[in-house]
Amino acid sequence: MELFKQQDVEDFYEVGEELGSGQFAIVKQCRERSSGLDYAAKFIKKRQSLASSRGVRREDIEREVTILQQVQHPNIVTLHDVYENLAGQRHRLFDFLAQKESLTEEEATQFIQQILEGVNYLHTRKIGHFDLKPENIMLLDKNVALPRIKLIDFGLAHTIEAGVEFKNILGTPEFVAPEIVNYEPLGLEADMWSVGVITYILLSGASPFLGETKQDTLGNISAVNYEFDEEFFGHTSDLAKKFISQLLEKDKRKRLTIQDALNHPWIKSNELKEENKTQEPKKRERRQLKTKRLREYTIKCHSSMPPNNTYVNFERFAQVVEDIDQMEGSFVSLAAAHDSLQEDIDALVSIYNEKEAWYKEESEAVRHELSQIRYEFRKVEASKRSLQDDMQTFSCGLAAVSERFQERQGHFDALQLELSNELKWVQEAVGSLQANGGGGGYPSCSFTTVFNNDVNEALKELLSRSCGGELLSGINLDLTETGQQR
Repeated sequence: MELFKQQDVEDFYEVGEELGSGQFAIVKQCRERSSGLDYAAKFIKKRQSLASSRGVRREDIEREVTILQQVQHPNIVTLHDVYENLAGQRHRLFDFLAQKESLTEEEATQFIQQILEGVNYLHTRKIGHFDLKPENIMLLDKNVALPRIKLIDFGLAHTIEAGVEFKNILGTPEFVAPEIVNYEPLGLEADMWSVGVITYILLSGASPFLGETKQDTLGNISAVNYEFDEEFFGHTSDLAKKFISQLLEKDKRKRLTIQDALNHPWIKSNELKEENKTQEPKKRERRQLKTKRLREYTIKCHSSMPPNNTYVNFERFAQVVEDIDQMEGSFVSLAAAHDSLQEDIDALVSIYNEKEAWYKEESEAVRHELSQIRYEFRKVEASKRSLQDDMQTFSCGLAAVSERFQERQGHFDALQLELSNELKWVQEAVGSLQANGGGGGYPSCSFTTVFNNDVNEALKELLSRSCGGELLSGINLDLTETGQQR
């Protein structure tokens, strides 16, 4: 199905004055010839080639048209017709408010609530606008007491799919969330940050993060560098400031969701309305917000004075985005290689851990064995020293025994010689007695026979015993008795 009508838009619409312009599109007032109804036509500058950084790619336009065809809500711009262009509504919210002398918080709350209702419709369908800013908030009819707003310009809108990471550098620097500045995964929370910035500007006429240059602005956003200056918020309620601070929260998990914002006391309560009715006129005037600064801010936006407010230098930025798109394939391959390498690293780490555990176990066992060996070695060394001491003592004892043995041997030799002499003397004496032929007092046997037997027995006993002092004393005794007999 063809999204765009291949016809000249001027055949069906009368193109009038310019309502606004940007880097990629011009918005003009148009009147439909057939019905006489007024519309705002968005004339988009389409990119002529991939090499050119000017204009918008056709697929981006088709995505915007597709999203607009899916949404139907009182607070979101209605897609009326497409002729290679997009149609919308005419009056900007901030232009309307800047023309007022003053603005109450209650009125501001009513407009913010309409913005939130439109965002809620998108977020329930998982669609992020990603370019919420005052220029993209239009009024359906500014001549009624409470005009109904319309969200327009879905050129950067994107459907957030579960499990699919979405990163991009998009939007107007003054209104983008920190996750866009830091090129982190994006979600619906980015729109809530933009609502916080819009609310801050609506209540004060000042931009919370706008710096002298685009880099200053992005740096302020990344650092969440803002404050509620007394000059701008002197008559603003604490509840309103709390609402803003809960939206301008860097941590996406702590930032108000669309449901949290719709249920916030500042949006829900009617305290301001009752207070304005009951207060004295003078006090009620203090509760009103001066629109002078808002008017000045709106004039600056139209004149594009802050160069970083509308991406005047977006050509270089767009080229960077193109380069990022071209590198996505490389990043995917690199990510796959990284995953594969990570698996290898994990396997190596697992092997290393196993080896390390085995080494520790083996080392502990070896350490225990070495400790046991050292203990046994010390025992052996102690036994060796004890044995050496015993051997030394034994050697000393052996020398003493040998010395005593030599001494006794000398005594034995002397005794043997003496005994031999005594025996010789005895034999001579016996021989002389035999020669004399006397038997003495032994009638039944000869003296020689008895004496010889006694001597022989004594000699045998003497030879069979050691040479102790007792034997010697016994021999000496026998010899003495022998001598007496003699």
